[in-house]
Amino acid sequence: MNATPTSTIRALAPADHALWLPLWQAYLTFYEAELPDAVSETTWRRLIDPAEPVHGALALDAQGRAVGLAHWLFHRSTWAVGDVCDLNDLFVDAGQRGQGLGRRLIEHVHAAAAAQGAPKVYWLTHETNATAQRLYNAVAERTGFIQYRKPTGR
Repeated sequence: MNATPTSTIRALAPADHALWLPLWQAYLTFYEAELPDAVSETTWRRLIDPAEPVHGALALDAQGRAVGLAHWLFHRSTWAVGDVCDLNDLFVDAGQRGQGLGRRLIEHVHAAAAAQGAPKVYWLTHETNATAQRLYNAVAERTGFIQYRKPTGR
């Protein structure tokens, strides 16, 4: 199955949990990450709560199967007046990669950010994710910044 123009990208809805969860778990597996169930449950609740600054979308194939997801959030920045958009998670099912869905999901988030008045969309990827970087280099500017992280112990 490939991503054809008949595939759709739409906002997450409360009834989508059973579609979303396997993709979320596959995304975590891809990055060899494990999260407590409470984190995934909280993430889901935030994604479908219109009062939260966190948003999500699903890519659905022609048969209505979920084959990709994007999560993004808006937040303040000291470098802009308007909130900026962090494309926090982007995932396409392995069998669907290379068909344009990743690009379409980025475009979906970019359109949502523009509609919100955000001056930019940014995201991170792992340095070993060369496949994703080929796409990202084609659709965005690589800033050269390196992320550092120091856990707080909480």
